Amino acid sequence: MATATERLAEALPGGGELAWRAPGRANLIGEHTDYNDGFVLPVALDLATYIAGSRHPGSLRLRSLDQAGEVVVDLTTGQGPDSGWGRYVAGVVKAMLDDGVELAGFDGIVASDIPIGSGLSSSAALEVAVASAIAIHPLEPLRQALICRRAENIYVGVQTGIMDQLASAAAKKDHALLIDCRDNTIDPVPMPSGLEILVVDSGASRDLGSSAYNERRKECELAAEAMGLGSLRDADLERLESARRDMPDGAYRRARHIVTENQRVLEAADALRRSDLEALGSLFERSYRSYADDFEASTPEIETLVSVAAATDGVVAARLTGGGWGGCTVNLVRGHQGGRAATGIAERYEAATGITARWWISSASGGVRPVATG
Repeated sequence: MATATERLAEALPGGGELAWRAPGRANLIGEHTDYNDGFVLPVALDLATYIAGSRHPGSLRLRSLDQAGEVVVDLTTGQGPDSGWGRYVAGVVKAMLDDGVELAGFDGIVASDIPIGSGLSSSAALEVAVASAIAIHPLEPLRQALICRRAENIYVGVQTGIMDQLASAAAKKDHALLIDCRDNTIDPVPMPSGLEILVVDSGASRDLGSSAYNERRKECELAAEAMGLGSLRDADLERLESARRDMPDGAYRRARHIVTENQRVLEAADALRRSDLEALGSLFERSYRSYADDFEASTPEIETLVSVAAATDGVVAARLTGGGWGGCTVNLVRGHQGGRAATGIAERYEAATGITARWWISSASGGVRPVATG
């Protein structure tokens, strides 16, 4: 299958005047902690969304090589599509206008290597790429991420935290990003030398807009309120247990995941710094069990995929990544064993489920950047 850059080159034989690359991300650990003011540890991937074209006075006009339809957005009002992939584009324009960003018209094409609905932040990469293309002056990464999060929260209606957009905007090559989602500070953490990132798509699609994502967020807020807290970042297990009778059991278990996951994120960052692969494996396993059992965000297919990976030679750690209810697993594999491990995982997964899994081997990529065209 042709890569996004190859397809763009075919669609724009002469190359566009301007082009940007915004990566997807895999969250190594820290699920649903971002909107609870907690900690996350994502890496940007080699999989990315590209946008290429030329300046076009007064409006933004985009065609996608992956999804149907042409999107046109008025850059003075933000008026544009309210459904499909175009609503993300229009949302970015509106959020940039809200923030007072000077905009430049653009006529171009979008292509992506990021599988849609697989928990690798295809929507955030699209948002970050679009913001880069139409900002007259380059945006500081945190400002760009906050604008794009606002687009998704307010104008798309999905209550994501800051992680996806910040990873795409601010990632550092060969590093994971330890993000404190309370104050949005970033601490790049070096990835151990020779460790490969293997992402495996379960083939179970997901759509945050119609999934239980927003419901889980409400349950977390309910649990925090029952403890008299502004967010679950300030909770500990003792306080949670003392308030257990004051909240529904579902809210209690969601909160227990968040409280224990925050600690696991910090421990995982420390394990990366020490290249302690055994500790990483244990943390991934505990994180997945909490995500599946307390947060109830897994599926039978993911359960099978994680189990198969954990039993595969060369795999150091395996867990579900992203918003949950399908999507991808992220696996850490000892150097130069990724291809063999991926083939074995895919074969055993298909034998157990009948689903053909797609997979990608990636390094830890850098954030959004301009790229050469033509």
